[in-house]
Amino acid sequence: MAEQVVLHRGLKGIYLDATRICHIDGEKGILLYRGYSIHDLAQNATFEEVCYLLLYGDLPNRQQLAEFDAALRASRTLPSAVLDIIRSVKDAHPLDVLRTAVSALSAFDPDVKEMTTEANLRKGTRLIAQFPTIVATHERMRNGLEPVPPREDLNHAANFLWMLKGEEPDADSAKAMDLDFILHAEHSSNASAFAVRVAASTMADLHAAIVAGIAALKGPLHGGAAEAVIEMAEEIGEPERAEAWVKEQLAQGKRIMGFGHRVYKTEDPRARHLRELAKRLGEKFGDPKTFQIMTAIERAMEPLRAKGIYVNVDFYAGCIYHYLGIPADLYIPIFAIGRIPGWVAHAIEQYADNVLIRPLLHYVGPMERQFVPIDRRG
Repeated sequence: MAEQVVLHRGLKGIYLDATRICHIDGEKGILLYRGYSIHDLAQNATFEEVCYLLLYGDLPNRQQLAEFDAALRASRTLPSAVLDIIRSVKDAHPLDVLRTAVSALSAFDPDVKEMTTEANLRKGTRLIAQFPTIVATHERMRNGLEPVPPREDLNHAANFLWMLKGEEPDADSAKAMDLDFILHAEHSSNASAFAVRVAASTMADLHAAIVAGIAALKGPLHGGAAEAVIEMAEEIGEPERAEAWVKEQLAQGKRIMGFGHRVYKTEDPRARHLRELAKRLGEKFGDPKTFQIMTAIERAMEPLRAKGIYVNVDFYAGCIYHYLGIPADLYIPIFAIGRIPGWVAHAIEQYADNVLIRPLLHYVGPMERQFVPIDRRG
């Protein structure tokens, strides 16, 4: 008798390994980074502290944070050859440019061939620092502007906005970007983190593993929802139109972007913080209507909560980027800027106790077919 094969399509519900990085309880809406509640971190930590936590396993003391932050600030500048590469592909999608630039950076990293944990932590720190520079540099170049050099006197989030716009951001905007990075920093074995771990399990170098993560993030089923959400809000136009628009879309069998999650069966715990932030930014910038459209969409979707479909992190993220004046096609690269510490943590954890990730595919095609010479094929 043939062996009975049980398929787990998409590896749904399958635990591929143990981890100390992130815990998610999708039924209760719990998200922990290294044991710390996302709510606690969102309210009290900086992105630099969260990066250190994810990479090293504990929150830093003052000296550790100062040293780590100094290493980040000193690593922001890109090699001139990488700037030339960005310029040569400036007409490509920003995430494609990010992927290409990260791959190129491996040729200039002094530790690229070293696979010790210490070397990977150094490489990871440099990549965290370089991601914002790549994204901001490309945005300037494609608009015919000169890149704005990074500033070592600004924190990670403020420096990104400085390089992007060429003007120092106000405290509220910098804090908003910092919070967004924190909320996107890690999320267990999502598609991009899984891609990172698959590449790392082959003992590919860290840059290669991170490139795999960026590639997986490109897909609209993973990283592209925030861009679609703001396009949806612009199409609706007025809060009063949201309910009818949502009903029409659902009647046509269409998906409302920014709702539902593969893991969460209640509200995404990150959404609370972004909702509150979007409201404050709307008031600050004199544009409450966009936020009102978003909340009207959320109200119209309330009947679907009975099916476990709630708002997710992407829904209000797009609203925040809109208020910060960020182009829609930069939303996914900004997701990557936030997620890079999580990717690095997953790669390092995979390297530390490695088993090659090599699942099976159940073959259902024809068996033992006879080769037919080309002259006898119909």
